[in-house]
Amino acid sequence: MLTAQKRKFAVALMSGMSQKDAAVKAGYSEKSARSKGSQLAKDPEVIAFIERKKKEVIETDDVPACRQDVYTPAVNTTEKNDAPKAPAVAGAYDDPLKFLMAVMNDATEEIDVRKDAAKAMLPYIHPKKGETGKKEARNAAAKAASGASKFGAMAPPKLVVNNKG
Repeated sequence: MLTAQKRKFAVALMSGMSQKDAAVKAGYSEKSARSKGSQLAKDPEVIAFIERKKKEVIETDDVPACRQDVYTPAVNTTEKNDAPKAPAVAGAYDDPLKFLMAVMNDATEEIDVRKDAAKAMLPYIHPKKGETGKKEARNAAAKAASGASKFGAMAPPKLVVNNKG
């Protein structure tokens, strides 16, 4: 069965990469990529996949479709739909977090740029679990261990002062 990794290797090999580079691109370790690339190049499934892809004929039109005038009512409307304007970014934000928030929410920006802004902003809004200092972690572990075990340290006795006499 042709796995996703083998398919990626075959496609990378067909694009002109060396066997080692194709193996690395497919997700194999760089240390073993040379031997794995050689092994996969001899794999019957990979060879059959490459042969199938080489035999496929890609149909092309004589006239490119991008140059033809095509009537599509949803696109070719007489009224203009104004796209939302991007906020003026240069010098508008004093806080980097607000700038990243604006980039993330900007609908005119590419989705990859918006994702990168969200990733950069994430640690400041949602800290990782367990992101405390060493002392706090040690104290929390000690507290959890003492309360969960019957052999933990006992609470000190309560002292009651009796001043009657």
